[in-house]
Amino acid sequence: MNILSLVVPCYNEEKTVLSLYNEILKILSKISIADFEMIFVDDGSTDNTLNTIKEISKYDEHIKYISFSRNFGKESAIFAGLEKSVGNFVAILDADFQDPPELLIKMYNIITTQDYDCVAARRISRSGESFLRSFLSKYFYSIINKTSKIEILEGTRDYRMMSRLMVNSILELKESVRFSKGIFSWVGYKTKWIEYKNVTRYNDKSKWSFRSLFVYSLDAITSFSSVPLSLVSILGFILCIISFLLILFVVAKNIFFKDPVAGYPSMICIILFIGSIQLFSIGIIGQYLSKIFVEIKRRPIYLIKESSYRGETKKRCEK
Repeated sequence: MNILSLVVPCYNEEKTVLSLYNEILKILSKISIADFEMIFVDDGSTDNTLNTIKEISKYDEHIKYISFSRNFGKESAIFAGLEKSVGNFVAILDADFQDPPELLIKMYNIITTQDYDCVAARRISRSGESFLRSFLSKYFYSIINKTSKIEILEGTRDYRMMSRLMVNSILELKESVRFSKGIFSWVGYKTKWIEYKNVTRYNDKSKWSFRSLFVYSLDAITSFSSVPLSLVSILGFILCIISFLLILFVVAKNIFFKDPVAGYPSMICIILFIGSIQLFSIGIIGQYLSKIFVEIKRRPIYLIKESSYRGETKKRCEK
């Protein structure tokens, strides 16, 4: 019989964790499993999320929790939950109900009866989101697919159910700067996609600001693509050729037409243009250097302040 682990990253979700727990219990009653565990990962919440989870765990031994010392981000929370999971099938879902819990039934039926290592959810509509957010999201997927060797379908979610084999492969990747959607694609394995329409989250407000999404997208692109560095090199080469041709033109004009070199305003514009290109190029290189700087320090991906796992050891299913 199968054991199912459910990993739920949480950040200020005190209003949803109890509702999610009750909903999951209803869903699991329709699935034939030997046992399950629900791992709530409190990512440094500032509200009453942790206390609510602890109250639930008092009455149900299937409920486990991890509380970070501060907010390390959703990617770290996912990794922590996967590390602690013991089931031969592991699912990841958000606590705000934007990931429809009822899809777990379909995921489980597919992964246990068909030849798949992963069953993942893909959002085919973004109704309820702003035009700008939808537009930028669409072109982010387009850019990362064109600049990297991995393929990430538009609308891909972290919401998925995976085999223990795939989870163990993901845990082999210990990088500090994490982009889970890219990691899921990079490790490979056969994936079945389940499409669904956008569901409004519980409080109808995303915790991701445009700034955090922009930084997240930069991390994603620089983690799985070196194309920006190649583009900088190509741009530099092209500008060198153009500069050399312009120099020849100015010299020839002065020799054959006795035309004094003039055009102070245009020269200033060119200098500013070249300077901005240089700064832009240095910025791209700096993004990669910052990733190297973070990785070589080998700091832990997360720090646990409080956990139900203290003094407890369980053997993972190795299926």
